[in-house]
Amino acid sequence: MKRFFSLFFGVFSLIANAQIDNVPQDYFKDPLDIPLILSGTFGELRSNHFHAGLDIKTQGRQGLEVKASAKGFISRIKIQHYGYGKALYVQHPNGYTTVYGHLKKLAPKIEEYLKERQYNKESYEIELFPEAGELSVEQGEVIAYSGNTGGSGGPHLHFEIRDGSQRPMNPEMFGIEIQDTRDPIVDGLFAYPIGREAHVNNSAKRQKLRLIPQNDGSYTTNSVEACGEIGFGISTVDQKSLAPNKNGVYKIEASLNGSPVMNLDFQRFSFAESRYLNFLIDYEYYSNHRKRVQKLFKEANNPLSIYNSVVNEGKLEIEDGLDYNYVVQVTDFKGNSKTIRIPIKGSFSGNITPKDEEKTDYFTSYNQTFSIEENGIDIYIPKNALYYDTFLDIEFMGDTVKVHHDDVPLHKNITIGFDVSDIPTAQKEKMFIARLNAYGRPSYSTTYKKPSRFTTGTRTFGEYTLVSDVNPPSIRPVNFKDGQWISGNTNLQVKISDDLSGIQSFRATVNGKWILMEYEYKNNTLTHDFTDGVVTDTENNFKLIVTDNVGNINTYEAKFFRKN
Repeated sequence: MKRFFSLFFGVFSLIANAQIDNVPQDYFKDPLDIPLILSGTFGELRSNHFHAGLDIKTQGRQGLEVKASAKGFISRIKIQHYGYGKALYVQHPNGYTTVYGHLKKLAPKIEEYLKERQYNKESYEIELFPEAGELSVEQGEVIAYSGNTGGSGGPHLHFEIRDGSQRPMNPEMFGIEIQDTRDPIVDGLFAYPIGREAHVNNSAKRQKLRLIPQNDGSYTTNSVEACGEIGFGISTVDQKSLAPNKNGVYKIEASLNGSPVMNLDFQRFSFAESRYLNFLIDYEYYSNHRKRVQKLFKEANNPLSIYNSVVNEGKLEIEDGLDYNYVVQVTDFKGNSKTIRIPIKGSFSGNITPKDEEKTDYFTSYNQTFSIEENGIDIYIPKNALYYDTFLDIEFMGDTVKVHHDDVPLHKNITIGFDVSDIPTAQKEKMFIARLNAYGRPSYSTTYKKPSRFTTGTRTFGEYTLVSDVNPPSIRPVNFKDGQWISGNTNLQVKISDDLSGIQSFRATVNGKWILMEYEYKNNTLTHDFTDGVVTDTENNFKLIVTDNVGNINTYEAKFFRKN
């Protein structure tokens, strides 16, 4: 890694400090030899993060040739059950990196390099950093085959371009051509009283405004009566020409009486700031209505770099007796746009509907720590875990604790601890901390165990309790039976599952030799590919050991016969 950083440090610095407009237009080529139709766009709003690349449809198929977008070398190989699944990173001489995710398999020379190290480590999940020159690739060279691995919702290729500081950038800026003649869609507009005495339409609460279509394709609203410091929020998506998917927009601009108020665009961001998406959207509204409303004003301490030309944090000071014209324009990368005009009448009201404010015995500031303990259960919230000052709704209920509401986002892990000193050791071994869903169903929360105390870190408010799991995982063969000849099989498949604490690990051997099995969590299937060349005998003894998160173990053994 030292050689890698010294070799490219100079180029990285140049790229990182270059103007974002100065990006090469003809350097990168399409990674697939099919028309590029997207299911996801750069910067698209996802759960707790911005989408870092383009999701390119693969015609509902797997196994399409994925080609290096430009000359370079494989600088990173990351194989994981979740996330990007099987992913390749290509470092290019100009300092940029391209990323290819959710792959089915890698090109032969890269696959050989990978499997040698997986077998040496005896692990499917692995992260490798080849040296420059170990795995060189040319532009247009097949480096992998498209798939559906990791956190993919269907076959596609996830494609990124990152700058020298490993910040993802919009690939369309580099000349990656995506057909789009459709205007963005606006399906919601909201006004927010922000200041202490502010109100909109005689209310201190968030107000949904009715969008009135105009003949030119734009929208207007009824006159908004307001006073004090207010802001707006918009629910908007974009659709490309050849796909029905609701994607993210490229740019949102707002002006007041013809003067720019704020502008946000999705050209580049850093992974370190991605979770601050929860600061951009109205998280409470999203949590309850599953629709992301982007606030056109900045909350205090919002560090997002996607904002440009922001005046007064995008907030409007509306004075009694004055009229205003607020205009929002939403634009996609191709310049298709949608305009919304909002007339505002400054009108003070002495009779307003107040905000719904829940005041409790527990209050904390976002920039201070908070801790509480009761009934052997403790809660610790570090500073800057919350996005804003909050009254906390905390309720201790025997061996269960309710920690506020899940419609409030957390930026960092909070810690929840349980005193288990009075629980017998044998019983503790099978216990874990679980979060209860709305129906009371427990889900495993990573549990750290000490003799007298269990703790978990979580970024989700909700109800937490201790749960016991005494049942081992289940194992079921899919494409073979004990004692069967399977010479016609290309692989060995087994389904594994655990109905409570979840799968922690697995280990498979044939005739005492470890074999690589790929875990596809979406269908609970383990697969061994016979082309690995480990299974060479006619008579084979298969053994699979599966362990759940509290140490329950199930072992499956079977004999199969195969002519190679």
